Amino acid sequence: MKSVCVFCGSSMGLKPTYQLAAQAMGKVLAQQGIELVYGGGNVGLMGEIADAVLAAGGKVTGVMPKSLVAKEIAHTGLTKLHIVKSMHERKALMSDLSDAFVALPGGYGTLDEFCEMLTWTQLGLQQKPCGLLNVDGYYDNLIAMFDRAVSEQFLRQENRQLVLEERDPVRLLDLLANYQPIVVQKWIEPSEI
Repeated sequence: MKSVCVFCGSSMGLKPTYQLAAQAMGKVLAQQGIELVYGGGNVGLMGEIADAVLAAGGKVTGVMPKSLVAKEIAHTGLTKLHIVKSMHERKALMSDLSDAFVALPGGYGTLDEFCEMLTWTQLGLQQKPCGLLNVDGYYDNLIAMFDRAVSEQFLRQENRQLVLEERDPVRLLDLLANYQPIVVQKWIEPSEI
C-alpha cells in the first residue's frame, strides 16, 4: 500500500479529539512511508492531516476543483496539487491515485466521497479497501445504519464487510494493508458502466 486517500472535514468539528486524530493519522502515514491523497484544502481536518504528514517528512498529493482553489482554500505547501474542473473529476483522480480510502470525521462531502468509493468497490470497479476511523464513536450511527441495511435486506452481509472500521490509525492501516477483496456476484460487469 503506497498511497491512502483520506476524506475528512473542512472544519475542525466540536471535539479536540478530531483534530488530534487527523494529526495522528497523518503522522502514522508518514512514518509508514504511505503517501496521503486528499482534497487539497488548508482548512479544518484536511489541513491538519496534510500538515502532519508534511511535518513528519511524508508526501501529500491534493486534488481540488478550480472553483475551490479560487476561494483560496488550497494548501500551498503540498508535494503536488492537481487542479481539476469538477467534483466528479476530483473523485475519479483521487481513486486513480490511491490504493485505499479512509474517512475521518466530516460532513456531507466526506460521506459522499467515502460512499462513492465504497460503491465502486462493491460494484467491482475497483478492489480497494475502504475504512472508517471511528474517532470517539463518530461513525457509530453510520455503522449501525449499514448493519440495519443488512437486516432489512438492502445490503448483503458480504458487502457490509467491505467497510473496515477501527478507532486507532495504526490498526486501521493494518486492516487496509491486509484487506482481501471480496468477490460478490453483481448484476453488471465493470465494462458495462
